[in-house]
Amino acid sequence: MATTPIARRTTAAALVLTAGLALTACGNPSDSATTEVAAASGDTVTLNLSPDQNRVTTTKVDSIAARVPEEIRKRGTLEIADSSGSAAPLTFYATDNKTVIGVEPDLAHLVADVLGLEPRINTVSWENVFVGLDSAKYDVGFSNITVTEERKEKYDFATYREDNLGFEAKKGSGLRIDGPEDVAGRTVAVGSGTNQEKLLVEWSKENEKAGREPVDIKYYQNDSDTYLALQSGRIDLYLGPNPTAAYHAATTGKTEVVGTYSGAGATLQGLIAATTKKDSGLAEPLADALDEVIRNGTYAKVLQRWGLSDEAVTTSRINPPGLPRTNK
Repeated sequence: MATTPIARRTTAAALVLTAGLALTACGNPSDSATTEVAAASGDTVTLNLSPDQNRVTTTKVDSIAARVPEEIRKRGTLEIADSSGSAAPLTFYATDNKTVIGVEPDLAHLVADVLGLEPRINTVSWENVFVGLDSAKYDVGFSNITVTEERKEKYDFATYREDNLGFEAKKGSGLRIDGPEDVAGRTVAVGSGTNQEKLLVEWSKENEKAGREPVDIKYYQNDSDTYLALQSGRIDLYLGPNPTAAYHAATTGKTEVVGTYSGAGATLQGLIAATTKKDSGLAEPLADALDEVIRNGTYAKVLQRWGLSDEAVTTSRINPPGLPRTNK
């Protein structure tokens, strides 16, 4: 079983500006089948935005596949839930506006390969990822889901990426986000039901206790509305996954990442995980499949393909410590 700790631990006690995915880009994803990004390592990566993905693949491992619950093995498919929101380079639509691409579906396909199952990507709203897991409509969520202590009561996790959040501002804003005091009195957009929201709410409470102004938290239906609000000055900041924030800033040139933060709070490195209904029996084979692709190098190829090599983990962990109920 994949339960050993991560060998490489980043320091999450403080924010690190421009950490994680530091992108520069040329080309417009809306009118080109490729775009170039420079990852934090400085290497230039050309992203394939077309529906013809030529995904990285791997082979079935019988010993791991045999441990998949019988119902799933007999069905022959792995029903994967992924959020329908456009969040490049995590999950988004190709140039045909219907093919789902990104690092999340790529890793889901790799895991399905190891398990000898046909991957079926089901794109649904964020909240319906969890509704579908609860009802067993979907076997697993690959949707940039952060391990949290609250979620661990209902779900099992097999980790596969580090989780870092990014504060995105209008380019030239002059803002720098180093802690709760820097968002006091600011208007900040965040996704409802996300760990980003939980962290922002905790920061707002911390500000009030310290006699500072609370955060004015705003919610929008989709990313386009959020970015329109950011450009028009109706909000000061948008808090979301750092890879998405960095990609958007690089490809549009209109925004910038002005601070990053661990998705698990001030004292713990956040982790993204394949998510299953609690006690479904699938978490262990998922973790073993992830360890297999980490070992055989295909995992590294997928992360490099999307410019996310610096979010790699060295092993998959089952139900590790996650974002605390109270961010202290």
